[in-house]
Amino acid sequence: MHTDRRIEDFARLGELLLKASAGIDKPLSDAPRELVMAAKRAGEANAWFTEANIRYMLDALGRSLDAADLQRWMAMYDGRKARRQADVAVVMAGNIPAVGFHDFLCVLMAGHRIKAKLSSDDRYLLPAMAGLLREINPEYRDLIEFSDGAVKDFDAVIATGSNNTARYFNYYFGRYPHIIRRNRNGLAVISGGESREELAAIGEDIFTYFGLGCRNVSRLMIPEGYDFSVFFDAIEGYRMVAEHHKYRNNYDYNKSIFLVNGEPHYDNGFLLLREDTGISSPVSVLYYEKYSSIQDVNEYIEREAINIQCVVSGDKAVDGS
Repeated sequence: MHTDRRIEDFARLGELLLKASAGIDKPLSDAPRELVMAAKRAGEANAWFTEANIRYMLDALGRSLDAADLQRWMAMYDGRKARRQADVAVVMAGNIPAVGFHDFLCVLMAGHRIKAKLSSDDRYLLPAMAGLLREINPEYRDLIEFSDGAVKDFDAVIATGSNNTARYFNYYFGRYPHIIRRNRNGLAVISGGESREELAAIGEDIFTYFGLGCRNVSRLMIPEGYDFSVFFDAIEGYRMVAEHHKYRNNYDYNKSIFLVNGEPHYDNGFLLLREDTGISSPVSVLYYEKYSSIQDVNEYIEREAINIQCVVSGDKAVDGS
């Protein structure tokens, strides 16, 4: 299958994802019914997959599958065509809705076959998207395989998991060409001069998907003497996260631990801030650390690079911002 045809197919899929995002709660819309039903089942099976989060995912993926953007992306790989079509095993995570889609896209756009092991936390969304892709082009019927158990007979591996499972993956898949991913989190560096809108945008980075994604900000670096009341005021619009029972349970639990142990922390009623050197904070908790200079920040980023997925900052002197 030619690259141009694959681009055309995924661009068409993107249009259907956008329709699903717009019509997921409108029975009379032209949203693809099978994907809407999959979204409902996904939410019933995993309480973290709220309708709002699934809609957010569908909209983000739909917009990313723009034909012109796909063409620019694939043009970077001109002259690097694979020697042969390979069977690529993809062990998918399930922390946020359809988190394995990018691997799914990359394997197929590279001209390979995908053998995906679905997470038990996310087993409905991606198969429904694959079903739409097969309707767009029946050739994908022989290129996509899903499994709930062990994947067999493959040539290369992409696996995503925790730091513990990454060690297992490296042991089990080490003899194959592989990409093994482990825990990563987002870092936000605050200078103190941010506008309310910029701080609210950091709030989106914190609370989207309840903070369960690898790109979610789980740690702040703040200047000495920073006033958290400004930050709390800017993120007040995300207070509704505390209405979700699983998030609330995490908030109540972590708050009780801090209080019982006498651990100093800030609390705005839906987010707990604790000074800590860690980067991967629990749901409802945001770690922070004070810094004296941007050099301190950049040294930390360099030291913890393997644990950092992305850096959010308006300061151009911050590495990776």
